[in-house]
Amino acid sequence: MIRGSIVALVTPMEEDGALDVLSLQRLVEFHIEQRSDAIVAVGTTGESATLDEEEHVEVIRLTVQQAAGRLPVIAGTGSNSTREAIELTRRAKAVGADACLLVTPYYNKPTQEGLYRHHRAVAEAVDIPQILYNVPGRTGCDLLPETAARLSRVPNIVGIKEATGQLERLEQIRAQAEPGFLLYSGDDASGCEFCLRGGQGVISVTANVAPRLMHEMCAAAIGGRRAEAEEIDAKLAGLHRDLFIEANPIPVKWAVAAMGLAKSGIRLPLTWLSPSCEPALREAMQRAGAGSVR
Repeated sequence: MIRGSIVALVTPMEEDGALDVLSLQRLVEFHIEQRSDAIVAVGTTGESATLDEEEHVEVIRLTVQQAAGRLPVIAGTGSNSTREAIELTRRAKAVGADACLLVTPYYNKPTQEGLYRHHRAVAEAVDIPQILYNVPGRTGCDLLPETAARLSRVPNIVGIKEATGQLERLEQIRAQAEPGFLLYSGDDASGCEFCLRGGQGVISVTANVAPRLMHEMCAAAIGGRRAEAEEIDAKLAGLHRDLFIEANPIPVKWAVAAMGLAKSGIRLPLTWLSPSCEPALREAMQRAGAGSVR
């Protein structure tokens, strides 16, 4: 079972937008050294929306190759096309991903029945552990707790990343889902409390910048050590806030570049962080002890 701080890894790029393979390899090593518990490759933070299919699979392959079994790699393989999601999931399995993370079909605005059938179709087509990903603020659709619970009974669907920030959903899903269904927070700001209430971890943007603290916070929260978890989380609160000062992953890519871990590359329609936002983010990084900030 994958537990703890799961970094939603940025996809490093050259300034012209090309993939930066050396920085990707360096980032994987950084997260192993800093004790991240798992990596999500090519999720929202990894700019999945602007990578073509071959790049998408290549980033997953390179991440798996560099990790070399030292920590699990979860591949982002969701799509608003069920056929495309199946193909990406098949290819992720072929290059060695340990599990897949599938965002709800965006833009289409499917019904709850459509969401159920979509995820069931992917699970039945590809024999790999699959984690649902509910983020209605981005997708325009909401995977309701009763639908998540229904999907928990489908073989291969092992958990959900719940990114609404609504803590009551943890209890709602747990009360209805199959025993052992994994519950991950997709909201850094409420992730500590989510784990204290019984969640298995946080799929985190903040972990890109302060991975060791996120690991320690998650370990304390999952272990029920509230005072310790909240003390650590207080140091991270500025990052939880300011890494979303502009649309994710704009701020986190700036932060990773400022730490000297990657170059200043991002793809349109995303743009580089506005200079007016830099001081607040820099201060949040320093408060969290996020290495040397350039």
